[in-house]
Amino acid sequence: DRLTFVYDWPAEKAALARLDPADERVARRFEVYWGGIELANGFHELTDATEQQARFEADSSQRRRRGDADVPVDDNLLAALRNGLPDCAGVALGFDRLAMVAAGACHIDEVLAFPVERA
Repeated sequence: DRLTFVYDWPAEKAALARLDPADERVARRFEVYWGGIELANGFHELTDATEQQARFEADSSQRRRRGDADVPVDDNLLAALRNGLPDCAGVALGFDRLAMVAAGACHIDEVLAFPVERA
């Protein structure tokens, strides 16, 4: 077992991440795995409100074409971006995933205090 980093995420699969200026086919997004278990994911935040709105609109168009349910546009996020979000990035690390690795668990239910259905 070892850490595996998956990066240069396909741009269309990273709705909130900044694109790589050297290759706009990929986004500045990554995931970290240990033994096949996703431990964390993170990305360089897209801070351009105009670009984010265009992505939301493109996603809505694709959903309509597929007949999927509409997802409301996050107007609060767009307003925050218009107010000026500083250049930033973030990482979400799953403590439950770390507990799985530490315990040698095969399923997340083995380390949760109660089933997800009761959350």
